[in-house]
Amino acid sequence: MPMGFLRLAMAAGLLLAAALPAAADQNDPRLDGLFESLHLPGSAERARQIEMQIWSIWMEADDPQWEALMQRGLAAMHARDLPAALAIYTDLVQRAPGFAEAWNKRATVYFLMGEIKASLADVERTLALEPRHFGALAGAGQINLQRGLLRGAYLAFHRALEINPHLKGPQMFIEMLRDEVEGKPL
Repeated sequence: MPMGFLRLAMAAGLLLAAALPAAADQNDPRLDGLFESLHLPGSAERARQIEMQIWSIWMEADDPQWEALMQRGLAAMHARDLPAALAIYTDLVQRAPGFAEAWNKRATVYFLMGEIKASLADVERTLALEPRHFGALAGAGQINLQRGLLRGAYLAFHRALEINPHLKGPQMFIEMLRDEVEGKPL
């Protein structure tokens, strides 16, 4: 199949997805085309824009109260008020247990608080809801690094890059871990 046709078909798919009503969060029909677009040739800037669109969709919710809680949690995180952010995201995951990004944000808060087991549990929940969540996979890599599980970190970073090949952090960590992990049974 000629590359020009493939690009045209993907562009048509993106336009069709954009015309559909948004389901919000990880179930939004626009995500499939965006994830596919991450693998097309293009500039690093274009890839960053696609990544930002994915993050933006992940942050959306069908319920305005859930979106308000998400924004309050972000504000608390930016203010470094981790106990407040934890309380907000705990409330949100209780109200919206199917909202992957709420679990991911709480995983981040737990990680920043040094609560590694709780962070890992929330990362696993995030990935159960959205297996393509490259941010949660990168987080799993960080958690495994913190726990000294280099092989697990390496695999998580690789998986994140399979989904989003433009992530700089996982690329850097893979390079750092390569000599330690490659050549050993995974």
